[in-house]
Amino acid sequence: MDKVPILVAGDAGKMRLKKLASHFESHHGEKPEFFIRVPGRVNLIGEHIDYSGYAVCPMAIEQDMLVAVGRRKENGISITNIDSKYENVDIDLSPASFRELLKKDDIKWYKYFVCGLTEGIELVAKSGQEHISGLNASIWGTIPPAAGLSSSSALVCSGVLAITHADKLHLARDVLATQSAKAERLIGTEGGGMDHAIAFLAQKGTAKLIEFNPLRAIDVTLPWDAVFVIADSMKRHNKAAFNNYNTRVVECKLAAKIIAKKYGASWRDIEILSDVQRILGKTLKEMADIASQALSDCDVSEICRILEVSTTELSALVKIDVNDMRTFHLRKRAQHVFEEAARVIEFQDVCSLEGSNQIQRLGELMIASHRSLRDLFDCSITEVNHLVDMALESGAAGARLTGAGWGGCVIALTTKDEADEFVKNLGDKLRKVYGLGDECDMETLIFKTEPGQGAAVYLPDF
Repeated sequence: MDKVPILVAGDAGKMRLKKLASHFESHHGEKPEFFIRVPGRVNLIGEHIDYSGYAVCPMAIEQDMLVAVGRRKENGISITNIDSKYENVDIDLSPASFRELLKKDDIKWYKYFVCGLTEGIELVAKSGQEHISGLNASIWGTIPPAAGLSSSSALVCSGVLAITHADKLHLARDVLATQSAKAERLIGTEGGGMDHAIAFLAQKGTAKLIEFNPLRAIDVTLPWDAVFVIADSMKRHNKAAFNNYNTRVVECKLAAKIIAKKYGASWRDIEILSDVQRILGKTLKEMADIASQALSDCDVSEICRILEVSTTELSALVKIDVNDMRTFHLRKRAQHVFEEAARVIEFQDVCSLEGSNQIQRLGELMIASHRSLRDLFDCSITEVNHLVDMALESGAAGARLTGAGWGGCVIALTTKDEADEFVKNLGDKLRKVYGLGDECDMETLIFKTEPGQGAAVYLPDF
């Protein structure tokens, strides 16, 4: 794949670069050498299946992480944020210092950037060159935090790109995406690679079908009259601060191993649900049926009995505590994954075949996706479900939660002719339900979006 492009900012972008450059100079005493931009993303369909190895369909959005970067003579790295509510930090510029910082349990905004720096330095080391010893960075994010639009992953990707570009190591975008996915796990989230892949591989004007193992991005041309609208539930959920996200990852891995065991496959070699599908040679529909028959709710003792292992052996195979008392909902989780993976394929098929009912069919898939996330994956909440219902009542062809869930945003589908009326209707409902006054800027809560550009480097030309 090609490398991250070096672009010239338009007038609006140049205004932001100038403002961030001014902040950078006031804090670091010198001008930045370059800027990097990493967009947020909205996932159209394919939720909670990337870490099981299945394809997803996201697109980059306008909101982004913008970072001004410059090398400095002193050792260490100084990180500032243009938003004064986020604290600044100064630390040694070394993997050892970074990893020590990341061991601490507190979740700080800059730790995502540090995750990226850590793995970026690993890439520099693998290239055979030494990384720089001093760096300044100033960050300006416009992605709502913990809203399901990939603010954390954009910060991680920014860290990887900042250090590699500063070291003049210009790598392929798929390499940067893969390393960024690895980097975010340093903060404790056992996620997949969707967010990082679309951050680097996105192209303006097209959504992407992102496939894994190996990583590949395929253009998905959306219907000409389709308009996607993001609506914010205003309920926040930081997936690194809670264990419900990682629990879903564990449940999917356990489901894969148990299916493999019951069907006579070498289950110890099976890591994810797509592995067991490949080994068994079944369709997604057949795998969903297998999941409904072969799986159930299990605690650790029952899982050990099925797999014929001790709790100690199980904890070595899957990240699970030997004294874990939870019930794991394996059937529902696996059913969602297989059925959602099939919906992604159908979504792509509908987009590729023009027809008069494209919008209706895509909307139906989005509705089915949300119901599955709500009922099978248990990752939605009352406020998000209500927002989906309000979007449908306001005229959307389809709507669903987007991102990890447990709060955050909804993505809704409408048409060009109906988009403005839809946004107004949904805005009126939100004002009434949430008791929002005239002073509330509704454009930050409900906004149309379209496929945007992936990560890029900008040089100061002002």
